[in-house]
Amino acid sequence: MKKFAFAVLTMALMVSMSLAKTKDAPKAKTEKISGWISDAKCGAKIDAACAKKCAEAGEKLVVVSDKDKTIYQVENQEAVKEHAGQHVRVTATNNNGTLHVEKVDMLKEKAEKAKSGM
Repeated sequence: MKKFAFAVLTMALMVSMSLAKTKDAPKAKTEKISGWISDAKCGAKIDAACAKKCAEAGEKLVVVSDKDKTIYQVENQEAVKEHAGQHVRVTATNNNGTLHVEKVDMLKEKAEKAKSGM
């Protein structure tokens, strides 16, 4: 009986700690990131033709930040698939370096660099 009571008490403690951790966990924040849609294989080596080709072959797409060349994984690939190799501003929820993209806007500046292979 003591073992059973100890097991129940332990489970109750674990559940309460789990709920407290979930409640206090920081929420992912929405942010706007300007950068390039590239493929995971090439990353920051932005080449529009290569990014499109690799995306068609099934390679995962990533966002490469203009600001510091940070490479962000994209959770919902379909949101960026049409923009492979393009200079964009994404509105996304950043969850520890993985983006859930809500909106993609094309950027006109620097578009010529992608054509030349940057």
